[in-house]
Amino acid sequence: MRPEKANIVSDLSEELKESSFVLVADYQHMKVDDFSELRKRLAGAGAEIHVVKNSFLKRAMADSGFPAGDGKLTGQTAVVTGKKDVAPVAKAFKTFVTEFKKAMLKLGFIDRAAVSTADLEALADLPPENVLRGQLLGLLLSPATKLVRVLNEPGTSLARLLNAKASKGELAPKEEVPSQEEPTVPAPAPSDTESKEVTSSTETTKEPPATEVTG
Repeated sequence: MRPEKANIVSDLSEELKESSFVLVADYQHMKVDDFSELRKRLAGAGAEIHVVKNSFLKRAMADSGFPAGDGKLTGQTAVVTGKKDVAPVAKAFKTFVTEFKKAMLKLGFIDRAAVSTADLEALADLPPENVLRGQLLGLLLSPATKLVRVLNEPGTSLARLLNAKASKGELAPKEEVPSQEEPTVPAPAPSDTESKEVTSSTETTKEPPATEVTG
């Protein structure tokens, strides 16, 4: 390969390596004005488009670690690259294809993962990256916020209820109740001497039997 061609392949290979996405489009039947319009829209989304030879692109893709084109690198080819969010680029690309019926996708890679036309159209319908981050942050914070609200509301209601009852005097202090009853000490059994004294006293206080009077 001639040095000038080798330089073109080397530059293209470096561009593919540094790009977060690579879209290979069909350049066939596009007029100069159509291509200028597509380039303008892609530039507004943070991407560049260049017309390349298929042989150069094949060599550059191989050098930068991309898979082979599976026979799709035929005809006139343009490659779209960029380092920013791919969603606006996909939207600009989809809008142009819908309006002009040209620049159909041949190959697509996002972070070196192959994507189809349907994948690219799905990305085109997504909001910008900053909006997605805000939505994701909202989803992550929403359960925690709801949990804090649920935990706080019952406590606040209870505090209000107790405060209302206290102001009405319904929460007067009650006497403390011992948690455990004091153990009952059994009375001591009487001794033998006390038993005898009690028996003698009982016998002494007995009335004598009645004497029958005969007349």
